[in-house]
Amino acid sequence: MNKSIAKNPITNFTKGFFYPFNSARFIRKNKSLLKYIIIPFIINVCVFSIAVYLGLLFFNNIVTEYIPQPDTWYWIVLYYFLWVTFALVTLVLVFFGFTAVGILISSPFNEILSEQTEAILTGTSQDEPFVFRQFLNDAGRTLLDESKKIFIFIVAMAFLFLLNFIPFGGSLIYGFLSVMLTVFFLVVEYTGYVFSRKRLIFKDQRHFIGGRKTLMLGFGLGVLCMLAVPFLQFLCIPLGVIGATRLCHDTGINENNISLKQEHLKTNG
Repeated sequence: MNKSIAKNPITNFTKGFFYPFNSARFIRKNKSLLKYIIIPFIINVCVFSIAVYLGLLFFNNIVTEYIPQPDTWYWIVLYYFLWVTFALVTLVLVFFGFTAVGILISSPFNEILSEQTEAILTGTSQDEPFVFRQFLNDAGRTLLDESKKIFIFIVAMAFLFLLNFIPFGGSLIYGFLSVMLTVFFLVVEYTGYVFSRKRLIFKDQRHFIGGRKTLMLGFGLGVLCMLAVPFLQFLCIPLGVIGATRLCHDTGINENNISLKQEHLKTNG
């Protein structure tokens, strides 16, 4: 059994949860990765600043223009209820807007970061000459793939939002399912750089995730918690990329064992 896969699901969950956090220690030991983190970090700061500005602009316009000022006690109650509701909506929009746009823009650099991380883990050299045209080709392919993932995520989240209109518990169901969908999206997103580089398809990735459910659940929740911590958000994407690459390496992912796993599932399924 691989060293990162234990029989105890709690152990697997805990290991997965701390992969993005302890990636900071991995960076300290391998400072050569810092030059691949600078650009994604700057992108995250800019995107987050713009997202917060637009969120505050949206919130202020809604509150000042569409919510009447209270003049009676019941209007005061309604006013603060609507104020809290729109505040939560704004936070959700800022959070998901920052996550989706930040990942999309920084995705070409994230793939390079994942590649360099794997080179350190495997002890192989990645000192190939930089070719700008090749970088543009790879960046275009990565941006297209990421756009498809984010589009599917947004559409799925929009359908889940309709659950809020179900009385007596619809919002609770929406809250739980939206968090689970976000966790799955984060797992697919960050491990996707490894699978894409190895020319493995989504079916391979799905089998890989499905065979390590609690480990992946822990990793996705770890990234989600990191995104929720102010200022740590700026480093979340590179730490998530490095953490996912380390996780895939520690669980022994390669072209051969994925295909063997598929054959095993077909034989025993």
